[in-house]
Amino acid sequence: MLTNEERRVGIYHGAHQPIDPASVTPDTPLEALNLNWREKDLPERVRTRHVHRLHPYLGKFIPQLVEVFLRKYFQPGQTVLDPFVGSGTTLVQANELGIHAVGYDVSAFNVMLCRAKTEVYDLSRMRWEVFDALAQTERLLTRRNSQLSLLGEVEPCVLEVDSPRSDYLRMWYAPQALRELLTYRSVIEQGDYLYKDLLRVILSRSARSARLTPHYDLDFPKKPQTEPYWCYKHRRVCEPTTEALKFLKRYSEDTVRRVAEFAYVRTNARVEIHHADSREACFPPVDGIITSPPYVGLIDYHDQHAYAYHLLNLPDLSVREIGAASNGASERAKAQYMADIAAVFRRALEVMPSNAPIIVVANDKHNLYPEIARQLDVVEEGVLHRHVNRRTGRRSTEFFESVFIWRKR
Repeated sequence: MLTNEERRVGIYHGAHQPIDPASVTPDTPLEALNLNWREKDLPERVRTRHVHRLHPYLGKFIPQLVEVFLRKYFQPGQTVLDPFVGSGTTLVQANELGIHAVGYDVSAFNVMLCRAKTEVYDLSRMRWEVFDALAQTERLLTRRNSQLSLLGEVEPCVLEVDSPRSDYLRMWYAPQALRELLTYRSVIEQGDYLYKDLLRVILSRSARSARLTPHYDLDFPKKPQTEPYWCYKHRRVCEPTTEALKFLKRYSEDTVRRVAEFAYVRTNARVEIHHADSREACFPPVDGIITSPPYVGLIDYHDQHAYAYHLLNLPDLSVREIGAASNGASERAKAQYMADIAAVFRRALEVMPSNAPIIVVANDKHNLYPEIARQLDVVEEGVLHRHVNRRTGRRSTEFFESVFIWRKR
């Protein structure tokens, strides 16, 4: 039998099977929410269904976790807020359940990705645009290669402007790959497309894969890989990536499929996305929050998509990131992190009714969130601890994350 403390914090010692998210209702007790899904419970194809895998993103929570708390604490027609929207998991899952959603993020890349995921598409037009952009790119590259062949020349990789951003691109891409990415970018910019954010996501995803980095280290590359290397992913000697067109083709097809899959399950619930610092944003009235804030001193969220910022000329507001890895995890950094997170929630509490739920998912290894809750004067309904087994790339370590369930007084 579980003790009261075990019921409160959600330590189950294998006494319950992992919860089926679709089975959760407002009456499901917290002690029944075993969130320790294993691979056989939630295989990757389920965790990354439809647009959830439109672009890789570090530090996102899985959609099933969000679904559990949407079903328990929200009803269709209500509005959920995510002030740290990240890759948009809360927005997508809320829409599936007929719940309105509003999200904010300081990252221009995150906002672009969320808009691409949640856009209401004319599927025929979307499909035509994706494959037209690809076809035009191939046509331009073929024409240019033919011209150079007749002249007996090799095209240098020339960028329009000599800047720190172009220096980055020259360093991280082989000439052919960069030429292909820039050609696709020019097609997007000059074309009369309705869904340019979606095309930019395809370009960004392709750029991520086409970098001069080992295949096993796409998440945290430290320097360009220009020589053959032993690949831990493929267990053989691999060559550095020199082209991008194959990725543009692969991700164009994958994107069309994923967007169409989401279109069949999406509802008419509203989705709003704002590019703003949540410490200063004016939130609309909402019925509660589900979010996963940045962790203190762990990830530089702008830097993980540096290739997109340089290639797409996105505005860089990295100095406004909360808890950035570059700031470390000193006592001073932790104090500033708590003040920043509390400032965001304090603004949100002003637009929420009494007893509204605040669901916060965090890897709170520094034990900061109890103090944040105290500063906010919220009611703690419970804390669940979830075992996470990371299975991708070389990040095979395991860790625990906590789900804090608070209520506004």
